[in-house]
Amino acid sequence: MAGLALAAIRSDVSISVQVYEAIRAAITATNLYEIDESDLRLDERELAARLGVSRTPIREALVRLEHEGLVTSVPRRGYYIARKSKAELIEVIIVWAALESMAARLVSQRASDAAIASLREIFATFDGEKLAAHIDEYSDANLRFHARIIELSGCDVLRRTADGILIHVRSIRHRTIGEDHRFERSIVDHMHIIEALEARDEELAARLVRDHALALAAHVDANDNDL
Repeated sequence: MAGLALAAIRSDVSISVQVYEAIRAAITATNLYEIDESDLRLDERELAARLGVSRTPIREALVRLEHEGLVTSVPRRGYYIARKSKAELIEVIIVWAALESMAARLVSQRASDAAIASLREIFATFDGEKLAAHIDEYSDANLRFHARIIELSGCDVLRRTADGILIHVRSIRHRTIGEDHRFERSIVDHMHIIEALEARDEELAARLVRDHALALAAHVDANDNDL
């Protein structure tokens, strides 16, 4: 739990809401499939001390987060950040492939030229020949790219649904981007996706986005046996 980046509590919003939002934001920013198992435990006392609140809003937030599937409770042991098994994670990626594919179709139909251009700007500073030396920066850009496609879809229900599994997809993308030089294929895929969106070719954009995500699922299936 030491790795959680908890934001300070403000005075203009109810304590319960702020505690929930702070813990949720910290969890979703975690590289879930790279941290030690011991860091998954959420200690109520420590959370209360770090946020400067009583344990009551902490418990309320953890119950709410359990209902969302972000944490899980273990009898007599407390709450833990929820991780998926390898099989479950592959299914999550498949669901994400469907959601992002539809998002790409909607972007083709609805987004302005300037909005689509913002996708290209995400990768403007990356030189393909030197990409390996900036893998952490590229990983962050990669995550922003996929989140931006969801955002530009303009569909709130799709966005909220995607947000429910984003922590798992974001975390496994971060973990795997450097494996087998996947970043080299990744940036090529991204450029092809952007070109299809710029051409307003919704069928091609949807297929490219779907296949890009399914390639991640296939990679996880063939590797990452420690999940």
